[in-house]
Amino acid sequence: MDDYRKIADALAAQIAGGRLRAGDRLPPQRRFARQHGIAGSTAARVYGELIRRGLAVGEVGRGTFVRAGRPPAEPALAEPADALVDLELNFSVLPEQPALVAASLGGMLRPDVLESALRPVGAAGTAPDREAAARLLSRAGWAPDPGRVLFAGNGRQAIAASVAALVPPSERLGVEALTYPVVKGIAARLGVTLVPLAMDEDGVTPEAIRSSGPLRAVYLQPTLHNPLGGTMPARRRAELADLLRELDLYAVEDAIYAFLREDLPPLADLAPDHVVVVDSLSKRLAPGLTTGFAVTPARLTGRVAAALRSGGWSAGRFALDAATRLLADGTVETVQRAKCRDAAARQALMRERLAGFAIEADPHAYHCWWRLPEPWRAETFVAAAARRGIAVSPAAAFTVGTGHAPHAVRLALASPAMETLSSALGTLASLARMAPEDTTTD
Repeated sequence: MDDYRKIADALAAQIAGGRLRAGDRLPPQRRFARQHGIAGSTAARVYGELIRRGLAVGEVGRGTFVRAGRPPAEPALAEPADALVDLELNFSVLPEQPALVAASLGGMLRPDVLESALRPVGAAGTAPDREAAARLLSRAGWAPDPGRVLFAGNGRQAIAASVAALVPPSERLGVEALTYPVVKGIAARLGVTLVPLAMDEDGVTPEAIRSSGPLRAVYLQPTLHNPLGGTMPARRRAELADLLRELDLYAVEDAIYAFLREDLPPLADLAPDHVVVVDSLSKRLAPGLTTGFAVTPARLTGRVAAALRSGGWSAGRFALDAATRLLADGTVETVQRAKCRDAAARQALMRERLAGFAIEADPHAYHCWWRLPEPWRAETFVAAAARRGIAVSPAAAFTVGTGHAPHAVRLALASPAMETLSSALGTLASLARMAPEDTTTD
């Protein structure tokens, strides 16, 4: 019988028309059955149909709630939010940057300079490009060989090329149980199966990798993990490096945020033949003027370069020339130092405004992980925040596999002005102190 679908259609129309809003709790199934004169089993099918359509979400012990918008096939933080205050995407452009960049790049518009900048370039760039990138990426005693540096259009493309080079379609890539959402989309497009790896307070555990079954590679974020914000200590890095060598397993190390904490070397310093280090200028400089980097083991350089070419992921010559200029004259270093100060100031502000809540974050990070107080659920909190003009990211966007997402949200602190950030954090703190049912009628 299709009667349950007709009832589900009616509820879907109420959701679409705004009579049922994101975060609203639907009646318990027994009450719903009595109200509509239907059997309890039919009410269960109605609620199941709403969940199947992505219009509702159920939670054991709490009930069924209208979902915060129709979810994408794979949650990913890919487009700017429409909210007035964006705490979802994490891009920082400091007020002084435009003048610094203009002074650095002004000479590129000369015809003689443009003549070469408009020509194509390979994945390996030029010798000056590689030397400048190697200097930028060096940290804590680790200095990459310029001959192992390859270039992509951005960090996401560098990740995609590295995964494509290491993991054939239908094979398995190990990732942290909570991971960068874009990696989920990359894996789906490449036909790669993601295997969630258990974590503790220090990051992925060696036992999780050892017990996961056959893997072609692992993707890790040891420094300023996204979304958790933590940094893997030296002891855990050494354990993982030993394991990579023992299993002859490759790792893709995402170092996008590592410029904010340069006191620890990458895994590549400990296992140089087993780690591809991926980085970019999007966080260090600006999302609109970025280049991606991949530092490869010698035996993988050709494979990653081939993946960059075949995927169309190589950097353009003009962008690469611009990046090299910005690196060579110290502009990137100047901006990077300013962003380290800026991130620390935003972390301090966040700690002040969200005092008393369960916050996890490195004091150098541009983001934090907020374990919400009971009885808040992430989807309901995201919807309530959106009604106040604030976009935040639910834990489900970062969760790998079918396991239950924690009741947590990630806050990206980099984009708003400080005054706006302070106000938004205060609003969220007030919201979290309310009962969820009290926030749907204001």
